[in-house]
Amino acid sequence: MHGVIKVNYFNWQLDEPLDAILFDCDGTLSAIEGIDALALSAGEEIAHAVKVLTAEAMTQTGINPEVFQKRLELVRPIKKQMLQLGDDYFQQRSPESQEVITLLRALGKPIYILSAGLLPAVARFAELLQIPSANIFAVDIQFDEQGNYLDFDRSSPLIHNHGKRIIAEQLKMQHSHLLYMGDGLNDLAVRELVTRFIGYGGTYYRQNIADQSDFYITHSSLLPLLPLALTAQEADQLTTNQRELYEKGLVMLQEEDKVIKQA
Repeated sequence: MHGVIKVNYFNWQLDEPLDAILFDCDGTLSAIEGIDALALSAGEEIAHAVKVLTAEAMTQTGINPEVFQKRLELVRPIKKQMLQLGDDYFQQRSPESQEVITLLRALGKPIYILSAGLLPAVARFAELLQIPSANIFAVDIQFDEQGNYLDFDRSSPLIHNHGKRIIAEQLKMQHSHLLYMGDGLNDLAVRELVTRFIGYGGTYYRQNIADQSDFYITHSSLLPLLPLALTAQEADQLTTNQRELYEKGLVMLQEEDKVIKQA
């Protein structure tokens, strides 16, 4: 069961500070599903087939090597599309995502991206968000000398539904208290490892994700994340500009039917 929260923000605040923040990429930090966007250039039939596979993976089956391979073989992206996709991720970034990341980093909280997307594009997006390349986990892809698609990294844990859990377990050895924000089925693999799991429904609303999230945000803006990621002491230390963002997030959190919390 879940219910809509309509209480003041002190009931939501963490008692201990988080050590790091983990984000999904596609459908969370950006409205784009990268492989679906790439498929648009391959024709309507392929674009539809890839979109169906992506939707099934995100809501029903989870990601797996077979789905990963099938989508890439349908699309067969070329190298020069990777940089453009990274730029497109940024152009269609979730509202206030850059501001939220900047604020969290200013408080000394490392930011990580865990993605089943393609590494060159996700890394470009992260560069634009000023997230260090060492903090990016995604699936690498290989091209021939002409830049044509060859293969993907079949050893990557991220092509499996439990892959993000493996990465999160590694990060938990460095950071005891983690927050994770994501929108799909493979994101739920980390839920038991993190201090707080935030489902994001601002791009795609998914009831099964909402049902299993500690908090589920349906605002497109990422500002509601701020009150859920900071202790009262941290909130008191914010600058005037940072506090303004925080307060906007609080207002969004208190709007009816915009944030769901497990009962």
